[in-house]
Amino acid sequence: MFMAKSPMDTLHFSCIQIAIALLLFTQAKSTTEGSTSALHPNDAIPSCVAGEKSALLAFRAGLSDPANLLSSWKGDDCCRWKGVYCSNRTGHVVRLDLQGNGQALAGNISSSLLGLHHLRYLDLSHNRFDKVHIPEFIGSINNLRYLDLSGSLFVGSIPPQLGNLSNLRYLNLGYISDNTYSTDITWLSRLTSLEHLDMSGLNLSTLVHWLPSVNMLPTLKVLRVTNCLLKNSPDSLLLSNLTSLETLDLSENHLHKHSRPNWFWDLTSLKYLYISGNGFYGPFPDGIGNMTSIVEIDLSDNNLVGMIPSNMKNLCKLESLVSFRNNISGSIAELFHRLPNCSQNKLQDLFLSDNNLTGSLPTAPVESLSNLNQLYLSDNKLTGHVPVWIGELKQLTTLDLSSNNLDGVIHEGHLSRLDMLQELRLSDNSIAITVSPTWVPPFSLGIIELRSCQLGPKFPMWLRWQTHVMSLDISNTSINDIIPDWFWTAASSVMSLNIRNNQITGFLPSTMEFMRAKEMDFSSNQLGGPIPKLPITLTKLDLSRNNLVGPLPLDFGAPGLETLVLYNNMISGAIPSSLCRLRSLWLLDLSSNNLNGSITDCLVNKYSTNMTDLTLSIVNLSLRNNNLSGEFPSLLQKCPQLIFLDLGHNQFSGALPAWIGEKLSSLSFLRLRSNMFCGHIPDELTELVNLQYMDLGYNNISGSIPRSIINCTGMTQTRDNDDLRDAFTSGVYSAGNELVDYTENLTVLTKGQERLYTGEIIYMVNLDLSCNSLMGEIPEEISALVALKSLNLSWNNFNGKLPENIGALMQVESLDLSHNDLSGEIP
Repeated sequence: MFMAKSPMDTLHFSCIQIAIALLLFTQAKSTTEGSTSALHPNDAIPSCVAGEKSALLAFRAGLSDPANLLSSWKGDDCCRWKGVYCSNRTGHVVRLDLQGNGQALAGNISSSLLGLHHLRYLDLSHNRFDKVHIPEFIGSINNLRYLDLSGSLFVGSIPPQLGNLSNLRYLNLGYISDNTYSTDITWLSRLTSLEHLDMSGLNLSTLVHWLPSVNMLPTLKVLRVTNCLLKNSPDSLLLSNLTSLETLDLSENHLHKHSRPNWFWDLTSLKYLYISGNGFYGPFPDGIGNMTSIVEIDLSDNNLVGMIPSNMKNLCKLESLVSFRNNISGSIAELFHRLPNCSQNKLQDLFLSDNNLTGSLPTAPVESLSNLNQLYLSDNKLTGHVPVWIGELKQLTTLDLSSNNLDGVIHEGHLSRLDMLQELRLSDNSIAITVSPTWVPPFSLGIIELRSCQLGPKFPMWLRWQTHVMSLDISNTSINDIIPDWFWTAASSVMSLNIRNNQITGFLPSTMEFMRAKEMDFSSNQLGGPIPKLPITLTKLDLSRNNLVGPLPLDFGAPGLETLVLYNNMISGAIPSSLCRLRSLWLLDLSSNNLNGSITDCLVNKYSTNMTDLTLSIVNLSLRNNNLSGEFPSLLQKCPQLIFLDLGHNQFSGALPAWIGEKLSSLSFLRLRSNMFCGHIPDELTELVNLQYMDLGYNNISGSIPRSIINCTGMTQTRDNDDLRDAFTSGVYSAGNELVDYTENLTVLTKGQERLYTGEIIYMVNLDLSCNSLMGEIPEEISALVALKSLNLSWNNFNGKLPENIGALMQVESLDLSHNDLSGEIP
């Protein structure tokens, strides 16, 4: 007899059914990929198989583990070891996830891994297996479905045995190392289940026909062959099997061919296409408009010309169009008109910087841009005003209109609804930003670049509310005002700060050391007062052309300082010995101040425990136009990288030391003009083979010109000056700006005039010994200095004849031998 079930019985029965269903589902999952059947080691699972534990221990024995990544590999249950995942049903090891992530394994890969018969997932990426080849036996781990060796520093050829992994669905060989290559990838055609293939960074330059092997993979969804030195890109595939392909990254292969035809334009299944940096030339292919599944397309760094095709309106799923550094020409309004304008506007990112777009931005709202996150239009030829509808793009996070010819006014109406804005880049336009002093912006910006816009004359008060800025550039913005105290508080977290070329007055704050800046440029203002202790994070500082006074800090406070530019101020006192602590300093310009006394000698200062081992990194040192005195600074013996040295217009005295030739072997420019140096020109000075500029004018040097001057090949040969450029210019690029923009400048007496040389000084080859007490004949070896552009030996006591071959100095533009006792005929 059957009894009726109560509601509680029914509920109990339903719970049992659910539990059984969950159990069956879990068991079913265990038969799928290892990545889904494996549980985390800390979950409740059966103990690991003894033979597999032994295999793992043998594998670990061949490895070097400096970061103790495998410190948990102890105890009986290997399923609880870090990176080891076991099946929740059988206890077999099915997944080994040992990606380095900055703390890397090294050593050899043991074939004991073959003992993991059920292994389906193997990730050895981002380790340091340098000088080791990828083991061929990996091709015998038959059940592998996932293999990631990217960034692991293996060298040599990719083993074709990987083609035996017939179950493989994911294969990542991307950027293994610079010394990894493949000369034959036909083995790929056997991986018929492969869905994801990344060979980025592999050297495939010897492959002529690489695509047919890839075309044998009908299930492939992702193909990345970035920077593989591929030699060709076929025009078409007669029969394409790549009907499932959704992502294709072919960028940075420098194929240098016409933009059409190309095989990938026919892949209408593509969602993500990246072909940047290939030198494709010609018009934008109409085939783009047929790729109606496309979500992201990157065409940048090519030479595509003309306007984007009109059928791009069909790309209703398009979210990101990247086409910077191309040659798009035509009206910006026409380009906007050709963007997809479907019922649901999905376009979020528009990167069109560095093209040839012209005309004015449309005055009416552009419907296709209504959901835009990022708008990059910098480095084009846009004119006119910035329209107010820009302020209606409420999702906008980045607005970059810099380096155009835009003008007019941006006011609160442009900005008050941009709550999401994070980056505002308007530099190098003629835009005036005019807002109320009491206006509080709705956004919190991370990057503000307004160089050469009109912000002044008052200091822009709205910056007070921007307290999370990482990069701030308000240089050359016509500010003529005292710098407010709140600015230093708001800018305390800024890493890259540029306020150069204004008329800003006031003082540097005593709390400057608590700022977080790495780079600061305050040059060409009217800042006064002393230099306070600097932020500990600071690497580059330019305070030149201000009104700073007082001594240099006894403690600079920035041990990593690389560039310190303080010329044209009123800084006084001696150069402190704390300079010796700046071991990273390579550019120091203290010229045109009121410094006095002798140069500190690090050999006797308190900041180093072993001064005999002290080495400074200074490459460019300029101390000219001060009141410094004493002998030639012995400190310079500790500057072996010195290329440019200017001690001119001081009160240095004594003889030039012979060690200059040995200790300063890299010296190319030596300027000691207008001091009180005496004695002979040491022969050792001519051992400076790179010396191309030597100015000893206006001293008390006597004796004769060493005949070994012929050893200065910098004056005998025209050299490649590119290697000097870095020593004379300092450009720190931060968020697209050049910060601490320093160019060496000095005056050269040539053609009877003092001429100012800036960046082009690297091309100047000059020998100036004028206004000394040199005597004897001008040596014949002078005629061998055929790279000279200026030779000045005037106001000395030279006698005898001119060198017979002086006419060989064919590069000379200025020759001054006046006020000597020369005789005889002009050759």
